Order: sequence, then structure tokens, then C-alpha cells
Amino acid sequence: MKRVLTLLSFGAVLAVASTSLLANGNVENGKQKAATCFACHGVDGNSVDPQYPRLAGQYNLYLQRVLHEYKDGQRNNPIMKGMVATLSDQDIEDVSAYFSSLPTKLDTLKGHISGEK
Repeated sequence: MKRVLTLLSFGAVLAVASTSLLANGNVENGKQKAATCFACHGVDGNSVDPQYPRLAGQYNLYLQRVLHEYKDGQRNNPIMKGMVATLSDQDIEDVSAYFSSLPTKLDTLKGHISGEK
């Protein structure tokens, strides 16, 4: 029994440590830094216009990757390239933390795919 408790305690410590190591970005700073994003993506990250993706609830690391891809030109979108041009790595982590922390309202793709009627 003692061994089981020791293993459980060790597992809990590892889980907490790995969560803090994987958690990056500051949600509150991200909300401030994301102010220019709100016009298209909404303050709550749930854009009502299907031409703009809903960012709320997306995976943090996915959002970071996409923003870096816009910044370095791997994704070709002149509007987004301009929006991310001045963002530092920390800014990208913070903005991603903010949008990934929000609850999504996307329960279906109906009406949210560009060009779909």
C-alpha cells in the first residue's frame, strides 16, 4: 500500500511539473496583445463571419505554430503577415494562451466554411 501511495504521489508531481513546463504564455497579457485581432476574430475568439477562423478553444501550440507560419511566410496571407510581423515569440505565446483559454462556440462547421451557402 505504501508503495502504491508513493507511486501515485510521484505521478502527481510529474503531472504538475509537466503541465507547468508545457504551459507557456500569459492569458491576461495575451488578451491585451490580441486587441487588434478582435475586429475579425471577436473578443471572445468566436468570429461570426465565416471568412475569419474561430480561435477560441483551439490548441495553444497549434495557434503558436500558425502565427509563426504567417510570420515567416510559410502561410501566405498578406493581412495576417502584416498582423504578426511585429509580434515577438513571447507575444505569440501570450496571444495563443489567451485564445486557447476561451470556450469555443463552434459545435458544427455548418455556416463556418468560407464559400459555403
